[in-house]
Amino acid sequence: QLQASGGGWVQPGGSLRLSCAVSGLPSNQYILAWFRQAPGKEREFVANAFWSGRSPAYAASVKGRFAIFRDSAKDTMALEMNNLEAEDTAVYYCAVRWTGVSRYEYWGQGTLVTVSS
Repeated sequence: QLQASGGGWVQPGGSLRLSCAVSGLPSNQYILAWFRQAPGKEREFVANAFWSGRSPAYAASVKGRFAIFRDSAKDTMALEMNNLEAEDTAVYYCAVRWTGVSRYEYWGQGTLVTVSS
């Protein structure tokens, strides 16, 4: 029901856009988040927003470099990542929770982002 895409290899300072396609959910009253997990590290929150793209929130480590928004043309939730650093290398996952609920119930399969020279 969640399909993440757009990962790949990029040099430091470069940009990538990830997309998360959501389908089959009974309602659009959800919050979509991006998480990431680097090798040997725990999964961490990156950004989230309401399904419409309203009220985006970011981890301190990506604020000012990443942007989460609704791509209406593609009907997906995008994560635009700019000025990428080696520390951004990770598998990125999109996840959905219902508004008013703290647990993320639905998860995508993950897409790998590698930042290196």
